Amino acid sequence: MAVRIAGVTLPNEKRVEAALTAIYGIGFPKARKILKTANVNSDIRVKNLSEADVNKLREVVERNNRVEGDLKREVLTNIKRLKEIKAYRGLRHEKKLPSRGQRTKTNSRTVRGNVRKTMGSGKKPTAQKT
Repeated sequence: MAVRIAGVTLPNEKRVEAALTAIYGIGFPKARKILKTANVNSDIRVKNLSEADVNKLREVVERNNRVEGDLKREVLTNIKRLKEIKAYRGLRHEKKLPSRGQRTKTNSRTVRGNVRKTMGSGKKPTAQKT
């Protein structure tokens, strides 16, 4: 039986605590809190969950937490707002640069999209005499 919560199919072989992290917006601390609220054992595997446990988990996740589509939409609107008001962070997002103060001289290659180039010494090779 495949367990679907918030539009995500949870992996059957994992513990419930770890499987809940497959849902966007739920990490380990929030997963533990959800399991405590729903009174579900965190050590049980997803495939061994009873239907009642699945319904309790689904209810807690969808009632108390903003996850998946709603959360992604909220994050995108926050970034859009920062861009519209021309905030520094918004400008960094527009330029696809790190927006939280990281250095860019050496790191952030993946963010900048640069292909790694090895720099030489700066000297041009001397002309060969024949």
